[in-house]
Amino acid sequence: MFDALSDRLGNVFDRLKGKGSLSESDVNTAMREVRIALLEADVAVEVVKSFIDGVKERAVGQEVTKSVTPGQQVIKIVNDNLIEMLGKEPAWIELNAVPPVPILMIGLQGSGKTTTAAKIASRLTRRDKKKVMMASLDVTRPAAREQLRVLGEQIDVSTLPMAEGETATSIAKRAMTASRLQGYDVVILDTAGRVTIDQGLMDEIKQISEITNPAEKILVADALTGQDAVITAKNFHQNVGVTGIVLTRMDGDSRGGAALSMRSVTGVPIKAVGTGEKLENLEDFHPERVAGRILGMGDVVSLVEKAAETIEVEEAEKIALKMQKGQFDFNDMLKQLQQVSKMGGLGGVLAMLPGVGKLQKQMAGAGVDDKSIARQVAIIQSMTVKERKSPKLLNASRKRRIASGSGTTAQEINRLLKQQMEMARMMKKVGKMGGLKGLGSLFGGGDPMQPDLGQGSKLKIPEGLINQPGRNFPGLPDLSKFPTKRKF
Repeated sequence: MFDALSDRLGNVFDRLKGKGSLSESDVNTAMREVRIALLEADVAVEVVKSFIDGVKERAVGQEVTKSVTPGQQVIKIVNDNLIEMLGKEPAWIELNAVPPVPILMIGLQGSGKTTTAAKIASRLTRRDKKKVMMASLDVTRPAAREQLRVLGEQIDVSTLPMAEGETATSIAKRAMTASRLQGYDVVILDTAGRVTIDQGLMDEIKQISEITNPAEKILVADALTGQDAVITAKNFHQNVGVTGIVLTRMDGDSRGGAALSMRSVTGVPIKAVGTGEKLENLEDFHPERVAGRILGMGDVVSLVEKAAETIEVEEAEKIALKMQKGQFDFNDMLKQLQQVSKMGGLGGVLAMLPGVGKLQKQMAGAGVDDKSIARQVAIIQSMTVKERKSPKLLNASRKRRIASGSGTTAQEINRLLKQQMEMARMMKKVGKMGGLKGLGSLFGGGDPMQPDLGQGSKLKIPEGLINQPGRNFPGLPDLSKFPTKRKF
């Protein structure tokens, strides 16, 4: 997400950072290019104008002229204004009400509303430890209620049993009664959608809202529709009073105009974004972190959180100890590759790391992508138990057998073998040098997990996450906690 915008802004700021001082003309030229970049990203015109005016007001004043690094200071000003435009603070589903708390899911047909309802239910159950019931109020779309029931079974969340001849309002009443009697904390009401907004849809939502008195009215909008999504949000908000927005298909939107416009145009916070078809592909929307991604500063905090959610700590610690001894074999490599896949694939991981935009393109051009990872997994899975533990056993005949079994070539196997040997050497060196800080010293010093925003400001990882598994590498614990001088 935001790839195109991030690339354009990166080029603008690269030119600014190369200058020792900035004139008003330099700032105006840069802001003109930023304006074009935002408009090309399909950001609403009025939002772009307000954003540029706010940045220019600060950028041509004393803040920059007195700065030691004026280029970085402009970037920081843009970053601060992006955060403000996106909503400053993150917001999640509001549950401060008497149980069962009703959550109304609204939106146009095809926006991913039913799937998003299941994603939210899964998140509330797994993370917030809430007892959730889902109910489909859609009596017009064929198999709509059946779809929600199947999704509920996949995430182990109850759904309201279906009954024939009911209206949306009667189902809503029955859902509230059933959830109250059965002691549920939250009831998610999935309303019917329409191809376009019409008065019948709005009247139905208003009636359901009067019956259930929902704590949240969550609008689900397709990010790929750009300005159409913004117009939809405005109409829904004016008619039924939206309290939050979830943007779907953000993984396929390289522009990001809808996300950048919605908060400013509606005043309604973006609660979360859908980043894939799987039910676990739902991310909290953090304005500060999103701004960091747009400006190429990554989103290390989200990466660490994602790693902490998916890894098995005991297994990771075993691998870390082996790595310190340089015993990083193909079994360990397979686990790391599988871990990357769990975290959203190579592209998803790289997108959260600071300063890797250009590197990501180079890697893609060289054929290093999720497909290459899948081929590497196939190669390792075609090896015998002994071969995985002892890569030195891989002679020419064994390589031919593995290539035949994995559908790859001997050259690919050689590359993987070389990669495994280099990783073993590097991991051993990093472990002996003190974990993450050791890794920073390999690249000239500094902590790679704390990117500099200029003017002494840094994106800080929350204290509670610093020692979480995955701080060094995806799927691995913090190597710095292991002794640097340990005899094995």
